[in-house]
Amino acid sequence: MNTLHRSEKSQARPVRKGLHPRNLHNQGYDFPALVKSHPALATHVKPNAHGNLSIDFADPLAVKTLNAALLNRYYDIVDWDIPEGALCPPIPGRADYIHYMADLLELGPGCEHPSIKLLDIGTGANGIYPLLACQLYGWQCVGSDINSQSLENVATILTNNPTLKDRFTLRTQHDKNHIFEGIIQAGEFFDVSVCNPPFHASLDEALKGSQLKLNNLARSRGEQKAKTKSPTLNFGGEGAELWCKGGEQLFLKKLIRESQVYATQCRWFSSLVSKADNVKPAKKLIRKLGAVDSREIEMKQGNKITRILAWTFM
Repeated sequence: MNTLHRSEKSQARPVRKGLHPRNLHNQGYDFPALVKSHPALATHVKPNAHGNLSIDFADPLAVKTLNAALLNRYYDIVDWDIPEGALCPPIPGRADYIHYMADLLELGPGCEHPSIKLLDIGTGANGIYPLLACQLYGWQCVGSDINSQSLENVATILTNNPTLKDRFTLRTQHDKNHIFEGIIQAGEFFDVSVCNPPFHASLDEALKGSQLKLNNLARSRGEQKAKTKSPTLNFGGEGAELWCKGGEQLFLKKLIRESQVYATQCRWFSSLVSKADNVKPAKKLIRKLGAVDSREIEMKQGNKITRILAWTFM
């Protein structure tokens, strides 16, 4: 468990609005310190329109390099990398999810819990949730994915970080029609499952969403719109990472229905829900299937609001 860098927060930097109290990134990004620990970041850091050091968050390489620096400095994870086009997760927001799951499990803060088991559905090429859970709380983690190349990339990350190999296991989902079946084994028990479901119902919808993000970033820089002729997936994400038939709503329905089959093998099931309109029907289905408790957990990072939906049959 890594809490070594909490004392390094500079009071001169603005507090990030709404991050979990235990989030190591509550004081913003210390770019000089990050460059010192990961020199490759230096070429991407420059003053923004407000005169503060920053990076171009519309540049996939800059964002990926920032992630590698954050993971190196704050979580003792070295040589983190993802293939071109793979989903590049925002580290502070992903850490928030893990902290809120620790709260959900009613674990005392600041303590390592090596007996806790986490299942990450769709861990992708980045493996971010298990990596953070291992380093923040010492949990035992399983990451599943339907894409064997994504899992191969995570396996490389684990090879580069041998202390994680005994705590982070990878499993391939061979059947696209199932989520937990073929992954949760007979007699196995997890304390919590996490998931970042595909947001969109099609590639076209994903491209439009990417363009919207780029335009928002441009406006924050004082520009009217992004200087791109056609939308590209600047924030990464391939195939099942960003879109699936029926989009997030149908995926959540499938996730919730299949969770009932494994009701006695996982204490808390959970998922990010990016679209607020998808929360109500998901909660209705959870109640219908007999869950004894459900929670909607709101997460804030600046002006961005996301939510976690968690439920249990136990």
